Amino acid sequence: MKFGVLQFFSWPGRRNPLEVVYERALARVDTMDRTGYDAVWLAEHHFTDYSVCPSVHLMGMHIASRTQNLRIGTAVSLAALYHPLRLAEEVALLDVLSGGRVNWGAGRGFDPVEFEAFGIPPEESSERFREAVEIVVAAWSNERLDWQGKHWSFKNVEVLPKPRQAPHPPVWVAASSLPAIDWAAQQGYTIMMDPHSTHSDIAHKHNLYRETLESHGHGSETREIPMARFIALADSEAKAEEIARQGAAFTVGSYFNPSKAAGFPKKADRFVVDDQVDPIQRYLDGVAIYGTPEKVIDQLHALHEEMALNYLLCAPLSHESFELFTERVLPKFL
Repeated sequence: MKFGVLQFFSWPGRRNPLEVVYERALARVDTMDRTGYDAVWLAEHHFTDYSVCPSVHLMGMHIASRTQNLRIGTAVSLAALYHPLRLAEEVALLDVLSGGRVNWGAGRGFDPVEFEAFGIPPEESSERFREAVEIVVAAWSNERLDWQGKHWSFKNVEVLPKPRQAPHPPVWVAASSLPAIDWAAQQGYTIMMDPHSTHSDIAHKHNLYRETLESHGHGSETREIPMARFIALADSEAKAEEIARQGAAFTVGSYFNPSKAAGFPKKADRFVVDDQVDPIQRYLDGVAIYGTPEKVIDQLHALHEEMALNYLLCAPLSHESFELFTERVLPKFL
């Protein structure tokens, strides 16, 4: 099993200077670089204190300069918000200057606040995302690019630099909905799976993805599929549960509040299944991984069987959770 960290730059309550948020996150990255994690995966968000990292590529360059071993993932570059040629250039430049350590993850996004501010009609976001991904990969794979699509057209453009990794960095696409999973599998893209769906839902989607891959002639055996899970660890069950509960409450309040859910109601369905379900309790019952280190080890073995978990993308809900996971869980799987 491989392990990465889905790194947010959360600023809850804005209690500390923002510089402290970055310093603590970067200190965590330093620890990851020397302890056996595969990659740090940077989460891109805009106009929210849920995670103050509007440029995962700029942050990735800073991380590249202070690490030696850690791969640098984007989870995700919000491709629908970019001009795809600029996106291809930025990620390629990061790959060159990091010594070929980029894992490129691309996603559509769903926040109507972001789409409105950047002038992207939400109803176009899915097709813009898909076309942008195809353009980026084509720009990396061809000496010069000719493209005629619905949203962009280019003729004889030489996109430089080309990535250091040949033919290009490994590519993942974020896929939560069934249509997104179906599209990714048909195209042969590897997916990464979200931290908000339940374990059982992830298992179902994972099976569907592999079946669709194979039915379209794409192999599935060697693919690494990062599955993001919130984690909360402590020396007692009660304390770990409280960390998980507080983290779930912050996520519910910040990420899926009514103004965001209004833009994509189906996204909120994963969160509030019906009026009788407490969305915070839903995280505790089937989404987050929490407990003592020993219990978490047992849960990971169980999830390996339940949903074919081979790459855990950890989203620690406290610094203590990260430390305990690193010191007492990670070594059991390396």
